[in-house]
Amino acid sequence: MEFTIERSALAEAVARAARSLPARSTVPVLGGLLLDARAGRLRISGFDHEAFAEIDTPADTAVDGRVLVLGRRLADICKVLPEGRVGCALEGSRFTVDGGGTRFGLSTLPLEEYPALPALPAVRGQVDAAEFAAALGQVVVAAGRDDTLPVLTGVQLRTEGETLTLSASDRYRYAVRSLPWKPEPDAAVETLEIVLPGRRLTDLARAVARSGLLRVGLDPHGGNGLVSFETTGMRSALRLLDGRLPRYDKLFSLDGPAVAEVEREPLTEAVRRVGVVAEPNSPIRMDFSADGGVLLQAGYEDDVASQRMAATLAGGGDVSVAFNPQYLLDALQSFTARRIRFELLGPGQRALLGGVPESGEDAGAQVTHRHLLMSVRQLS
Repeated sequence: MEFTIERSALAEAVARAARSLPARSTVPVLGGLLLDARAGRLRISGFDHEAFAEIDTPADTAVDGRVLVLGRRLADICKVLPEGRVGCALEGSRFTVDGGGTRFGLSTLPLEEYPALPALPAVRGQVDAAEFAAALGQVVVAAGRDDTLPVLTGVQLRTEGETLTLSASDRYRYAVRSLPWKPEPDAAVETLEIVLPGRRLTDLARAVARSGLLRVGLDPHGGNGLVSFETTGMRSALRLLDGRLPRYDKLFSLDGPAVAEVEREPLTEAVRRVGVVAEPNSPIRMDFSADGGVLLQAGYEDDVASQRMAATLAGGGDVSVAFNPQYLLDALQSFTARRIRFELLGPGQRALLGGVPESGEDAGAQVTHRHLLMSVRQLS
């Protein structure tokens, strides 16, 4: 194997493929990247049975061949290479990288021990990659961090007609975001529901955010348990998580709530400011008054903070709620609307957050993103 390539192209391809590699593995070859050079292109692949990435980039190939090298080490080398052309070659059992007078040698991993790359499922539809990445960022904040409950660390994707809905929940909060979806003709009537690992899906979405259309493939009958994502020059896949998230339609249906509206950015800053005195897991209290305004309070005894700000309240008398400060911040920061609407049932009950449409804006545009929080019961 021997090829030359621009450093920037090599670094980008290696970095994108390396996102599929496990943070740590007891099987060394699963931390490897497979480099396949032939016919004027370089293909870089990574696969650890749970995630797969394959990147194609042009390269001047002098000698065709394949080599398996430690992916993260190659990524580190690419970061420090000088700009310009880079020459790569397999010399015996060593892979060399030479650019701008700097030369690196890497030991190779046994190709025969590397798993066979998976067959990817057929494409079922397309979504705008940038919008998908933005929507994912809005819901993944509600995903769990407890790996003993894998399904709650995931993001659920549901396709129905021409709508793709992303959702995530850790049992204390629930975020949902819908966006346009263009199904393949033979998949237009199918409703599919799957759960994918939240952290890995986020890495993948960031890598393809500027790639235009994102083609999504899956086998509705299970297949090999992989969901594929394809853009120009890149194919990736993630393995499904077992299970489903609880249904959110009934959770999001509140009976006779009080409705409050607050400016989002000032409220976000107020939560940060008041939350400085809050002990870990202690709540921030919000007292909405019918005559206008909301009072934020946090802390106990002598270590307290409060701030009053403008708000509107309709649908009842005064109402008080309290939230985990970080959960409230995550929810507020996931929105882009200027004003936030709170639907409130009272302490210890559900509260539903959504964006308030601007004058002249389609009201349906804001209900595509909603965030449910549980209010803390004890307020004093």
